[in-house]
Amino acid sequence: MQNMNQILEPSRCEPARYDYKKSSYAEIYDVLQSLRQDEILCDIKLETDDGGFIFGHKVVLASASPYFHAMFTNFSEKNQDLVTIRQLDYSALQLLIDFVYSGKISITEKNVQILLPASNLLQLQEVKNACCDFLQAQLCPTNVIGINLLADLHGCMQLSTSSELYIQQHFSDVVEEEEFLSLSSEQIVKLISSDELTVPSEEKIFESVIRWVKHDLDSRKRILPQLIEHMHLPLTSKGYILKNVVDEPLLNNCFKCKDYVLEALRFHLLKSEELIPIPHNIRTKPRQPGGTHKVILVVGGLGINRNILNSTEWYDPKINKWQYGPKMITPRYAGGLVVVNDNFVLGLGGSNSKSTLQSIDGIDLTSESSRWRPTYDMLVERRWFGVGVINNCIYAVGGHDGNSYLNSAEVFDCRTRKCHTISNMFTKRFGHGLGVLNNLLYVVGGQFEKSVECYHPSLDKWTPIADMCVRRSAVGVGVVDDVLYAVGGCDGHQVWSSVEAYSPSTGVWTNIPDMHLCRRSAGVAVLDGLLYVVGGQDGASVLDSVEYYNPNTNKWTMVTASMNVARRYAGVVAIDRSRYFKTC
Repeated sequence: MQNMNQILEPSRCEPARYDYKKSSYAEIYDVLQSLRQDEILCDIKLETDDGGFIFGHKVVLASASPYFHAMFTNFSEKNQDLVTIRQLDYSALQLLIDFVYSGKISITEKNVQILLPASNLLQLQEVKNACCDFLQAQLCPTNVIGINLLADLHGCMQLSTSSELYIQQHFSDVVEEEEFLSLSSEQIVKLISSDELTVPSEEKIFESVIRWVKHDLDSRKRILPQLIEHMHLPLTSKGYILKNVVDEPLLNNCFKCKDYVLEALRFHLLKSEELIPIPHNIRTKPRQPGGTHKVILVVGGLGINRNILNSTEWYDPKINKWQYGPKMITPRYAGGLVVVNDNFVLGLGGSNSKSTLQSIDGIDLTSESSRWRPTYDMLVERRWFGVGVINNCIYAVGGHDGNSYLNSAEVFDCRTRKCHTISNMFTKRFGHGLGVLNNLLYVVGGQFEKSVECYHPSLDKWTPIADMCVRRSAVGVGVVDDVLYAVGGCDGHQVWSSVEAYSPSTGVWTNIPDMHLCRRSAGVAVLDGLLYVVGGQDGASVLDSVEYYNPNTNKWTMVTASMNVARRYAGVVAIDRSRYFKTC
């Protein structure tokens, strides 16, 4: 055995080598800092406008700062031993040079406003980032506008974005501070025109703008029309407009402003006339902080014991939770549910415990009361029919009138509030599905049919298209990204979990993966590019479960939150949560 104390001879094939790396350069910088403070070996003296002097070493400054690197390598200062740096505070320069030599700096409320511009000028990105982090942590209603201006001035993009978001989310508190009154006209226009503002009401914005204008009336009153243009006056209450807006002297003395006030009053007049389309613009559109917030609304249906339901509930995918909504006036199932003019949800026809219905109940999504009310009647009593909306016209197609199956169809024009019949389908259908794709109606299956018909409104003509692969009655239909989906249903013997997809570009039906459960008489809604299938019946039980299909992954996923009530033959639509259930 080899003696472990014996020194091994190096291999003759490989040169001897031993790598060593210094663990820290801190002591070197300690020496350099000491030399600088004693003005030893210094080859540069920096002067500021306020008469301060700082000594340093060009090579050290150039190694830490791109600003000094360029100065001492490419410009005339490389041959100078005295350089004046304009528009830089002496105390800020001293702190930054100390940082270069020590790697340490203390940022405070007193020095951050001089350190940020100085570090930006000298291109000391670490210090600039540290200043932004400090200011980010200090954001509050009293300083956020000033911090936002500072961030914009010095190109601090992340701080600019976060401070702007803070202003939007805390608007009501920010506008009460003095900084708000110092905003420029461009800044306040940008602020109030933002769709991201979080405010309790549009009244708060109106009052804040009037206060801002009156703070410097002579110079600011000329831009009042531009400010009013970006306010959502129609979304303030009618009573507030009549009491506070109409009588505001600043608006009475401005013809352009008066036009916007009249527009707001006309909006409330049209809104009182149910279903009349209201002209939309930026002032009639609710602000939506964080973007639109879509939810799924489920209305009525048949329960577990064949009880007819008047309850409603809605599912919020952001919190994965179901919550109850306002009860309907009339319990109904096997009816239709649509959203019209972005403001109204309408429940059409269906059946109650006594008869087939032709009545239509509606709820105004923008109303503070959030109550269902009677509206109009269809021409024909219908249940198990199809319903769709094209250009503010509601189409009710086929179904059963209590005595016979129907191939008739009717359309209600929300603009004229008149209803008339359209051409009959080729086939009498009930329990069919209906989808709207490219402003055409597609009626799918029904009464154990696999046939499909397409209606062209401009031609008032029905056209047969390719049959589905299987017969489907009580089928659900949805449209995602120009593809029509026929979901579940039954053929008289079997309840399907299968789903078919139809694309007008190919003209054929193709199978996609099956759902997790068999479902007939389920509701279908499309939300955020996903096809949701809600409730229904599996052949034996009424379901409270929900699943969705993602076309991008070609997969079905079960929703972990079940409905509060198991339902079949319920109406299902997707709506904007920011408009709905304000008092629930």
